[in-house]
Amino acid sequence: MNLTFLGTSAGSPTAERNVSSIVLDLRQERGKLWLFDCGETTQMQMQKAKFSLAKLEIIFLTHLHGDHVFGLPGVLTSRSLMQNQSALTLIAPKGIKQLVETVNEISYSWLTYPLNIIELEENGIVFEDNQFQVEAKLLQHRVPCFGYRIIEKDLPANLDIEKLRQDNIPMGSHCDDLKKGKTITLNDGRIIKGSDYLGNINNGRKLAILGDTIACEASIELAKDVDLLVHEATQEHALAEKAIERGHSTTVHAATIAKQANAKRLIMTHISPRYNLNDNDKLVNEAKNVFANTEIAIDFATFRV
Repeated sequence: MNLTFLGTSAGSPTAERNVSSIVLDLRQERGKLWLFDCGETTQMQMQKAKFSLAKLEIIFLTHLHGDHVFGLPGVLTSRSLMQNQSALTLIAPKGIKQLVETVNEISYSWLTYPLNIIELEENGIVFEDNQFQVEAKLLQHRVPCFGYRIIEKDLPANLDIEKLRQDNIPMGSHCDDLKKGKTITLNDGRIIKGSDYLGNINNGRKLAILGDTIACEASIELAKDVDLLVHEATQEHALAEKAIERGHSTTVHAATIAKQANAKRLIMTHISPRYNLNDNDKLVNEAKNVFANTEIAIDFATFRV
């Protein structure tokens, strides 16, 4: 499970940073990609990072400000130019359906694949299957904005094949029952407990990807005990008053949320255009004074979860 940042700038693109978009690469886990936010030129950034639109399964939008959504029409319609595309799910605050339908209507565009639109108005589970669960919570911004908590479900314990061999237990269909922890009787009369041949349960990974927000309780809840937290850090802390006035966080705010939530790792993004890449060390060091395991994202940076 890898997280690749396609855009890390707040408000408008710069020569060094595109606007908000993040790919959660689940090709190893489920053969698909999930996209979080879709600022302008996202499809170009995907091409540069060698991500195929055909692999998109779900697009999650945190809110409908332009720097998080203006790339969506291009992504949706370009995907229609590919043959035999699978269905796509779009999860976003209320209003996204009107936006998509209006753009398609006035631009005479159409989609050649099923698009399932889920509009968010309240907190809750927005996706769940046998592998993952995604929870959304409303944050505190100038417009309705959500953060997402992505939980990979625990993987079953592996069967200790070497121990089976050491105990002269033959391989066969009964191994499926042993893997489930069941007790079986072999042909030679031996009674074998599956629990004796299981390793440790493989704990699923957890991450939180938050939209634009001031520090709030919902952020802490979404980030509780996660392996990786993605939090906006629009301004340095000297500009805290300006950040809060516009519904944003500073480096110190992001670090404080990570610390309060007991997150293992913080990645800061959504950086004001006033800063260039040479300012990264200053911004990171400011956050590290509160939360040591802090990094800052740049475009095309990939982080292993």
